[in-house]
Amino acid sequence: MDSTMSRRSPEQMAARRDRSGSVWLVQAFSGLILVALLGIHMIAHHYIVEGGLRDYQQVLDYVSNPIIFTLEVLFVILGVTHSMLGVRSIIGDMRPSAGTLRVANWVLIIAGALAIGYGIYLAVALQQLAG
Repeated sequence: MDSTMSRRSPEQMAARRDRSGSVWLVQAFSGLILVALLGIHMIAHHYIVEGGLRDYQQVLDYVSNPIIFTLEVLFVILGVTHSMLGVRSIIGDMRPSAGTLRVANWVLIIAGALAIGYGIYLAVALQQLAG
């Protein structure tokens, strides 16, 4: 038996499973919503537009719509969240020690927050350029 597993009490293992289940649900639901948002994004950017791709001014006009802006920001948030949870799941499958998993969690939280912050910053900058 794995030595890290034997040092945990049954209550600790049950609490970890409960958290893992919740994290898995967040990842599953974010994946479903991402599929819908990706579909909307692809249709709006590649199938509705004449020529198959928006030019710079068309992108600015498109992002200036508050509903589209909200959808694009939501797309960034869910995409980053989903990917960070996926990386966390891969790390967890390697059965790291509790300390290593704690460090990995914090690294992923910080990296995810920075990526979301940068994505929102870019979306706001585009919206401001649109006027």
